[in-house]
Amino acid sequence: QAKLVESGGGSVQPGGSLRLSCAASGIIFHLYDMGWYRQAPGKERELVARITGSNNTTYTDSVKGRFTMSRDNVKDTAYLQMNNLKPEDTASYYCHAQHSFFTNYRYWGQGTQVTVSS
Repeated sequence: QAKLVESGGGSVQPGGSLRLSCAASGIIFHLYDMGWYRQAPGKERELVARITGSNNTTYTDSVKGRFTMSRDNVKDTAYLQMNNLKPEDTASYYCHAQHSFFTNYRYWGQGTQVTVSS
């Protein structure tokens, strides 16, 4: 059974850094595109970053130059390095996996909270 487990969230001051991890199990990891989404209270869930199995990455405009997504296909883990964090980055962050070919195979993690506040 597929499972995604996020970790690394927490509380930081503006300008600080966090590294989120998403450990996958029960899937053939390198066949999945991985994504990080976030949802702030009262707002819709939005895609923050995405990485394909071949390491092509895309980012939403608000995080370009500050966030870096990567993956380790040996450890079956995806990462989101977040630098120069801003209060508007405060949200619950969710890991998402979608099969590169059979796109109906999609899975979500349980989420991890990121709070940026002085």
